[in-house]
Amino acid sequence: MLSSSAAFVAILIAGFGALVVWANPQRLVNRLVFTCSLQGALWLFGFYLSRRVGATFEEGQFWYRAVHMVSASFPLHLYMIKEAIAGQRRGWQMVLNVPALIAIAATTFLTIVPATYAFIPASSTPGNLQFGWAQPVYVYGIRLLYGLLIIDVIRTIRTLQSVRRLELQVWLIGGATAAMAILLTEALHAATGNDLYVRIQPFFLLIFYGAITYAITTVRLFDARQLFTLALQRVILVVAVALIALLIERLLLRFVSSNVAAVLLTTGLVLWFASVFSDWLNSRFNLFPQATEARKAAHAIAHHETNAEQLQSSFLQVLRGWVQSEDAVLLVGDRSGMEGGTVSLPADCMILNLMHELKWVTPERLSRERPTPDREVLRGFLNEHRLGALVLEEGTVLNVLVGVGIPATRRPYTYPQVTELAEISSIIQGAFERLHFSMKAQHAEQLATVGMLGAGLAHEIRNPLVTIKTFVHLLPEHHDDPAFRDKFFRLINYEVARIDRLTEQLLDLASPRAYHAEPMPLHPLLRNSLDLVAAKAAERRIRIIVDFDATPGLVMTDAAAVRQVLLNLALNAIHAVESVAGERWIRVATHNRPGTVELEVSDNGPGVASEILPRLFKPFQSTKSSGFGLGLAISNEILSGLGATIAADSPGPGRGATFRVNFPCPPQLS
Repeated sequence: MLSSSAAFVAILIAGFGALVVWANPQRLVNRLVFTCSLQGALWLFGFYLSRRVGATFEEGQFWYRAVHMVSASFPLHLYMIKEAIAGQRRGWQMVLNVPALIAIAATTFLTIVPATYAFIPASSTPGNLQFGWAQPVYVYGIRLLYGLLIIDVIRTIRTLQSVRRLELQVWLIGGATAAMAILLTEALHAATGNDLYVRIQPFFLLIFYGAITYAITTVRLFDARQLFTLALQRVILVVAVALIALLIERLLLRFVSSNVAAVLLTTGLVLWFASVFSDWLNSRFNLFPQATEARKAAHAIAHHETNAEQLQSSFLQVLRGWVQSEDAVLLVGDRSGMEGGTVSLPADCMILNLMHELKWVTPERLSRERPTPDREVLRGFLNEHRLGALVLEEGTVLNVLVGVGIPATRRPYTYPQVTELAEISSIIQGAFERLHFSMKAQHAEQLATVGMLGAGLAHEIRNPLVTIKTFVHLLPEHHDDPAFRDKFFRLINYEVARIDRLTEQLLDLASPRAYHAEPMPLHPLLRNSLDLVAAKAAERRIRIIVDFDATPGLVMTDAAAVRQVLLNLALNAIHAVESVAGERWIRVATHNRPGTVELEVSDNGPGVASEILPRLFKPFQSTKSSGFGLGLAISNEILSGLGATIAADSPGPGRGATFRVNFPCPPQLS
């Protein structure tokens, strides 16, 4: 039964070879593995025919000789695959060198030997099977060729640093090991006479060709150390969990009468232990400590950086530090295109279309897959920017394309490393998308503020316009009066400047922008911002008290940020004191604090409820009948990005709300 299955295994091996050459017919290694698989299939068919039920002794002897003639060229075939993988020789140079010529001569000799009577004498009969002197020469000659091949592979591996090194480790050593296993079974068969050792030989070939097919066609690269470490980690985890499960079950059965309860408790405790122990093993068997540090750094940047340009610069620095390379790209965008630095990709380019399909690429992956025009364009992009890996991370609104250069070790990126890069890319994508939505929310809040100020500003603008209109009507009558003309020109300049200042502040407030901290005086910013709410406060008979005590008032901040934050606080205060009977007031004050200037905004309203205080600066915390409760959350985020802080005093009886904003002072120059 085992020998008859050799025909089926032969068909499978031929199919494996066809799959390999179909994956990339232009690659020499794929073509050689295909011919090698055909040789293996032919060997198995000869194996099957030599042991076919009903075959005569002469037929069996013929196919036995044929099988050994076919297997004699396996070492040479594997040597050619080694040369193709290493890429150190091209064309005829692969065969016109001393090792290749020796291998060809030895293969020719060993191929001819089984066909002679020196291998199986003519006197050999079914009852008296004999072997001549050439049979041990053949066996030891084949073993010598495989041994020399393994030595040559090991020597060549030491000279390689790229993916060729990994391929030699997986393919050639695996192939030589399978061949040596077949020779070992033949030796056992000769020593014991048990046909089982010969009959299991096809399955060694099946395992070998199956592994080779996967190794060639898969786009996921692993190196030997990673595979060994991952396997060892899994074995330790399984053994430890099994031992703990056995121990817990024995202990529980002493105290729990029900077997079901013991099993349930054991399952729960073992699952908990497996989770904790797996995390501990991951920390001990950390294959990529630099990637772990890069993830931590990316998380820190994502949580603290609020400027898009600085965000991109910081992430690029993290990527370069991870791979120890100056080459890295970071493109951000959506379906309409992506850009970053000096690189820009339109939406309809082949690179993005293919990356949406593949998600990640390395030069090694592209070399293994069937070449297409878009893959060649993508390969050119990798070569142009000297990239060793490229990952696309897609989000709800924004996508990021992250590429890193060839590492300092010059080794290719294995699949676990690509997975690490994908995790870092996910952090980067989340940071940019969070910033995008934050900017959207800030803009929405700015527009809402502009809408609230609109009516009051219209009144403020109308008053100077009425004054200008009155003077224009009087101008024809008093044109010759120098005092009138002088007063007219001074008044016109003052009123127009006032209108221009108000509209400029309103437009600046409505425009989305990124904030940048720089030294500036705080008090003029506060006064200009209060001009925008003065009309609204006067309309509601609310007094604005200004008490600027800080001297000097120079801070590190952004003018638009100060305006947005003060307006949020002032408008909240106006809304809070509207329900107060009697006097209504809002106080805006500044104080000097160590290393900072404090802005205090307080009112005589009902204050902040104690149950709201812990989540006051979280989104959607509002006591208004309208709005989304984003003002304080956005103010907190804006200030955090500028190195400033905002806090609210604890509520107390008879006290309104008090908010304190601390702006950092510029560093002192010695």
